Amino acid sequence: MTNLKVHGSAPLDLGSDLEGDLASLRGDCARMAGHWSAPAPVAALPVSPSLIHGVTVPPTSARLLDAMSDYGD
Repeated sequence: MTNLKVHGSAPLDLGSDLEGDLASLRGDCARMAGHWSAPAPVAALPVSPSLIHGVTVPPTSARLLDAMSDYGD
């Protein structure tokens, strides 16, 4: 069940810009950029085809790929 009680005095004009303009949004993003760092990329090493075994493809997936012109033709 959703609680629809309203507490506080939020503005009711939803069409207006509540936080500022695009420049202030870009400034906020620039300040937050340091908080959202990506992990260092891990380089994948190539695997010899002779080491790949035990891969199974369900028949429905194989039929789907066979029916696609990019893969089946």
